[in-house]
Amino acid sequence: MGAWLFSTAQAKPKVEWVSIPAGTFIMGSAPCEVGRNLEETQHQVTVSAFKMSKYEVTYKQYDAYCEAIGREKVGDKDWGRGNRPVIFVSWQDATDFAEWMGCRLPTEAEWEYACRANTLTPFHTGNNLTTSQANFNGEYPYNGNAKGEYRGQTTPVGLFAPNAFGLHDMHGNVWEYCSDWYAPYSHEAQTDPKGPKTGEKHPIRGGSFGHYNTAARSRSAYRTSVTSDERHDTVGIRLVSSD
Repeated sequence: MGAWLFSTAQAKPKVEWVSIPAGTFIMGSAPCEVGRNLEETQHQVTVSAFKMSKYEVTYKQYDAYCEAIGREKVGDKDWGRGNRPVIFVSWQDATDFAEWMGCRLPTEAEWEYACRANTLTPFHTGNNLTTSQANFNGEYPYNGNAKGEYRGQTTPVGLFAPNAFGLHDMHGNVWEYCSDWYAPYSHEAQTDPKGPKTGEKHPIRGGSFGHYNTAARSRSAYRTSVTSDERHDTVGIRLVSSD
């Protein structure tokens, strides 16, 4: 699909970037939002312009990195590699890959701002998310809506329609790492927050295909966390750049 190309000069995969404009938004969820948890306190955040990868990082690209640095490739559960999102990578693995690529992981604020794409609803698709719009466990639909498909594995990146910014798979498929340390939100208005300087876990956002991944866990505001060295078959990578 042309999501990634090779630069012979750098011998590194090239990213298809989407320009995300600067803006101010309400991060978190309203008290009345179905599926909301206590870690989603609403607060105003201003975000500077940045670029985000249009797609989640694929096996094709991560395999190229492993080959370049002489690192063992990660498994794929026999679901296929190529344009499927890479899994079984830790937060530290993702950070190292991003640095090698000359970019970084998104902050949690950047991630939610990009996911929402100027929406205030639970999903960038509106008040509901279906399995024709994202890869999550459709056996657990949102707010009493009709059940959908449970695929039980990743799908190739870009299979579903993008959000208004042009980003694919911001809901479902694989969780995506954020650069911050995980912490409760501030109630104060913030500009380009990067989280605390230290912590024990890092945020992952967006939900996944996983069995326990309900539609509610795929909401724009939903947040959970993992340690720096955990590796899962439901967590992958998305890149950002400030250049």
